Amino acid sequence: MQIRDLPYPDPGDPDVRSGPHFLFWLGRNQLRGQLKSMSWGLLHQCSLAGLPPAVGFAVQAVVDRSGSRLAWAGGLIAVLGVLIALGDTMLHRTAVTNWITAAARVQQLLARKTAELGAALTRRVAAGEVVAVSTGDVEKIGWFVEALSRFAAAAAALVLICVGLILYLPSLGVLVALAMPLLALAVLPLLPRATRRADLQREKAGKATELASDTVAGLRVLRGIGGEELFLGRYRSASQEVRKAAVRSARMWSLISAIQVLLPGVLLISLVVYGATLARDGRIEVGQLVTVYSAASLLLFPLRHFEEIAMAYSFSRPSAQRAVRVLSLHRTDRPSTVDATPTGDLYDPVTGLMAPAGLFTAVVCGDPDEAGRLAERLGGHAHANADSDEAGNGNGNGAEDPAENAARDSTNDATSEQKTPSVLLGGVPLDELPLDSARTAVLVQDKDPVLLSGTLRELLDVPSSGRVTAKDALSAAQCGDVLDSLAQASVATDGDPMTTRITERGRSLSGGQRQRLALARSLVTDPEALVLDEPTSAVDSHTEARVAAGIKALRQGRTTVAFASSPLLLDLADRVVLVHRGTVVAVGAHRELLHTDPRYRAVVTRETDDEIAVLTSQDAIKRIRTIEEIEERA
Repeated sequence: MQIRDLPYPDPGDPDVRSGPHFLFWLGRNQLRGQLKSMSWGLLHQCSLAGLPPAVGFAVQAVVDRSGSRLAWAGGLIAVLGVLIALGDTMLHRTAVTNWITAAARVQQLLARKTAELGAALTRRVAAGEVVAVSTGDVEKIGWFVEALSRFAAAAAALVLICVGLILYLPSLGVLVALAMPLLALAVLPLLPRATRRADLQREKAGKATELASDTVAGLRVLRGIGGEELFLGRYRSASQEVRKAAVRSARMWSLISAIQVLLPGVLLISLVVYGATLARDGRIEVGQLVTVYSAASLLLFPLRHFEEIAMAYSFSRPSAQRAVRVLSLHRTDRPSTVDATPTGDLYDPVTGLMAPAGLFTAVVCGDPDEAGRLAERLGGHAHANADSDEAGNGNGNGAEDPAENAARDSTNDATSEQKTPSVLLGGVPLDELPLDSARTAVLVQDKDPVLLSGTLRELLDVPSSGRVTAKDALSAAQCGDVLDSLAQASVATDGDPMTTRITERGRSLSGGQRQRLALARSLVTDPEALVLDEPTSAVDSHTEARVAAGIKALRQGRTTVAFASSPLLLDLADRVVLVHRGTVVAVGAHRELLHTDPRYRAVVTRETDDEIAVLTSQDAIKRIRTIEEIEERA
């Protein structure tokens, strides 16, 4: 695989049993690139190893006053120089290719998993962790894959050079061969401690980054309550903890580096003393001593790769574990037994909620979290509860065992399927539909929808039935003021609001404007059943009444479910359902339920128990008339 051939047609099926298994799988899938890089590395290392004999041959030629042998030695050194340059250049090229292609493979796997899980991903894993895996962790994983081939070449060269020294000059070669394994393995006892310190540093850095992100996101609120100094102090404390952890980690790695400088130095000194003694006694020649000393000196270069691979593995292992935690998540879909997208009533057997086909049904829940979970269930997200639990249990830094997480995910999914019946659309369980068909049949808009950056036309260019135009959707969602503000900002596009770019997440718009644009996007899709969670929570009462009327008119003959507690929206619904503690307890018209059900009245009018107890029928009538007058004025 070359960089120009990216992306992969198929990134493969990763081994997600653990971080090391995932790293091994990456290396195995790049075996050709690893072998190519290792070959160039061997050429580079062996060419370097050829310099000491050539230099020793030249020194001995000078001692013997042989001009021809000196010329041969000079030519050999020149050839070795060319081979060193070629090998080093191609080694770097192929190793970096391995790095980039490995990182690209991991990013493709993450992108595929994100597309597969959809919104369920961020309920199982923190969004910040997904971003960290797809950026910084991908680079660390690629570093290990890149360093692996150079390490393999260095290890092979080390063995070849030691064997060559033993054959060339046993008296000194044996000393070098015995010392090399000790030099290579001397730092192994320190690596676990260095790894733990590096993991602690990354954990503290992640917490500090999370704290900084939360502070920036809530900066406006913090300024309003005067809490900037409090959070600044917290971040300062977290930053100091990161600094201390980084210093402790750097001390350990500096100790490892010092050992790998000290021990080879001791070897070279011992080699020089012992070799000089042998040369003085006439047991070896001066050229042989120079050759062995030069070879031992060059052996220090391959030894550096042992330290690098140790560092690369210590940094990439937790990164691979975090990647595995994301890649091991899966969605369990039953085989489809339905050919066409069903139509009909939307029914939840768990709560007893029924949304008749073609009607506008409003659902009232006293608990906003319960409303959000029920909206997810109506959309066919059968594992919403399990996902929420996992998100609460996850620590966000990948410290949990990925295999254990994957097993728990599978257990939760299986348990959810066994104990929780699916929502029915026209009598057909949503989990028996293909995922695309289920999402086409039932669309859920949550209470905090996301607007992607781009033009308004691109925002509304979504898969749809084609029956609802963008103009009709914008009109129903009461986006007139949004279009006016976009037209004023659209100087470069002749005042056309449809070609005006919307900033990331719609930050240039108010909360109500963002909410109405998201509603217009949902209306354009025109699904068989549309589920809206608090679609008018960010707008004023007058706009809310017009939006509710627009939704009802545009969705005439289509199934619509709106979770809300606003009297203005509830009064326009064809039927209202009260859900209390996970069960439907009342069904009827808004005004009827105001009279007959105290629990409904408490949620809608925000009354306390004491207020309900002393409320007379005259007070109730007066409140109802007040609401009617407000609606008439709207």
